[in-house]
Amino acid sequence: MESYAYAAPSSVSETVALLAQNASEGRQTQILAGGTDVLVQMRAAGHTPRTIIDIKTLAETNRLDVSADGIYIGAAVPSAVINEHALLRSALPGLLEAADLIGSTQIQGRATICGNLCNASPAGDSIPAMIAAGAICEIATAAGSREIAAEDFVVGVGRNALAPGEFLLGLKLAMPSAETKDAYLRFTPRTEMDIAVAGVGVSLTVAGGRCTQARVAIGAVAPTAMLVPEAAEALIGTDLNDTALHQAGEACKAAASPISDKRGTAEYRKKVVAVLCRRAIVVAHQRIQGA
Repeated sequence: MESYAYAAPSSVSETVALLAQNASEGRQTQILAGGTDVLVQMRAAGHTPRTIIDIKTLAETNRLDVSADGIYIGAAVPSAVINEHALLRSALPGLLEAADLIGSTQIQGRATICGNLCNASPAGDSIPAMIAAGAICEIATAAGSREIAAEDFVVGVGRNALAPGEFLLGLKLAMPSAETKDAYLRFTPRTEMDIAVAGVGVSLTVAGGRCTQARVAIGAVAPTAMLVPEAAEALIGTDLNDTALHQAGEACKAAASPISDKRGTAEYRKKVVAVLCRRAIVVAHQRIQGA
């Protein structure tokens, strides 16, 4: 009878080799970075035995750099660590707001936003926020590494763009200018520790009173979190007036393709995502203004 196996490689190359070896033997593998979801999944029906590959001790996955040259968040860096980083909180408040919504304080001591991304849940809170912030995924491969935009990483419900033998090393983000701020808002039936009915991440750059750049991403209202270019286009060149906000919200509503379930109908989710879009834009704009 097949059983679970555990490995804790000491280098990226060893990790890639283990992934390749298991793939060649036809054995499933699963990366353990924070492990908060892995442990739950192991108890779930249909979760077949596999090799758990622990990357928590790799130097590369524990890397956290925050400077004018850019930001790097390793795949094993817990949410609690980034949430307490003062410079990161100032630079990317929206991304950290999203990270702070994932689980309880105890869970955040181990959970990672990279794990949230790899799990590829349509309702993963950090995913729209990292898409809006322009995050780039660095992926370890047998040939070295490759990069992919966060909006292209999740390819379906529970499915990501990692090929056999690959794993996520971390996220790269540009250090935002003083004229750029982000925000993330979600709606849930309860106030905390619940899955989003809808979520919106927004990043804005405003110079001379006009929006010069924008990124808007939606979550929990489609099979994957997604960038909404039409929402950004509605904002760029405007002073973020009510008309621009309305058009951006309507673009999010049009892009959404939600399901109906016990937590909300598809029609309701579409209305909510438009409202959240407008509110998140206001929050991001106020942050640029220092409000």
